[in-house]
Amino acid sequence: MMRIRHAARRVFPLAVLVPAAALLAAAPSLASESGGGSGAKPTVVLVHGAWADDSGWDEVIRSLQAKGYPVVATANPLRGLDGDSAYLAARLKTIEGPVVLAAHSYGGAVITNAAAGNPNVKSLVYIAAFAPDKGETALELAAKYPGSHLSDDPDAPFPTALAAVPLSSDPADIDTYIKPDKFGDVFLSDRLAADETAALAARQRPAHVATTTEATSAVAWRRIPSWYLVATDDRTIGTDNVRFMAERAGATTVEVDAPHAVLETDPDDVTDLILRAAHDSGPALAETGTGDRAAVLGGAAVLAVAGGTALVVRSRRG
Repeated sequence: MMRIRHAARRVFPLAVLVPAAALLAAAPSLASESGGGSGAKPTVVLVHGAWADDSGWDEVIRSLQAKGYPVVATANPLRGLDGDSAYLAARLKTIEGPVVLAAHSYGGAVITNAAAGNPNVKSLVYIAAFAPDKGETALELAAKYPGSHLSDDPDAPFPTALAAVPLSSDPADIDTYIKPDKFGDVFLSDRLAADETAALAARQRPAHVATTTEATSAVAWRRIPSWYLVATDDRTIGTDNVRFMAERAGATTVEVDAPHAVLETDPDDVTDLILRAAHDSGPALAETGTGDRAAVLGGAAVLAVAGGTALVVRSRRG
């Protein structure tokens, strides 16, 4: 059962919308991801999270490409929030035209920082993901409310579900993995077959401890509209923690009965939310081409003229 909540939307006065529609209808072309095409779809940029890689997006990628969307599934270095965000911000600058930026898990913290100040990013889509505010870390957000299974001992110096790999003599220079015997519970809520779970656990990418301890410095969701998928059986971040972040961001929210790794179990729900964000985010983001947009805008202009004529007639009668 999927539940949907919509964020409040600002309604602009007709006096603003009508001139804008007329100008758009008269414009010779519309923006595109290539900078010159008309009516083109946005580029969907996908960012994976910790203990995963970009292959988790495979089903989503195929579905989006089948609908004509250009897709970039970028590698997330998983070395620390500051560096990972800088890497993504640099990658985004190479993509022309509008962007729909979607992320899973820790990737949400990365897009929250990386998208700030980039005018091409028209929407943010958080898939069971972190959406931190300034100064917050992923570690403290996952501990805000109960629900995460990363540790069964709140007093333990290190999360009990994680294995540590020291990289140097610095005690903070550590890579982390989910222990294989904990992976099915923590990441998948025991929703996949044992062989599939074992394969995902075997190829998980390590996340440096800095991914959870470095604080957020920029908050893109304060400026950019956001969409949020809340997995109601999230044992990695914790469902209540994800709900809290979705509500705080004022996101249009969908709740899905799924584990944290919803990309693996419910890719169609993930794709649907990304498509909704693409349709609702701004110009050149819908399925319609230039001709269809012109027809719609032209129709709006006709209605405006008709409405204005009626007002004039009524004023004369008065």
